[in-house]
Amino acid sequence: MYGTEDADVTTWRKSSYSNGDQGNCVEVRDDLPGLVPIRDSKDPSIGHLTIGAASWTALTNALRH
Repeated sequence: MYGTEDADVTTWRKSSYSNGDQGNCVEVRDDLPGLVPIRDSKDPSIGHLTIGAASWTALTNALRH
């Protein structure tokens, strides 16, 4: 699901793996139980992708290993 409706009024958290050189940065929100909105911090105006929390956990676990 994509959306932009609430992107400016919520708190986004930048990935701990993001650096300060404006490289590849991902931001997520933690305020929706069971869902994880994700966006590109370089261009938040393009909207965000919302996935289920279980899918997000599976993705981040797979990327770690």
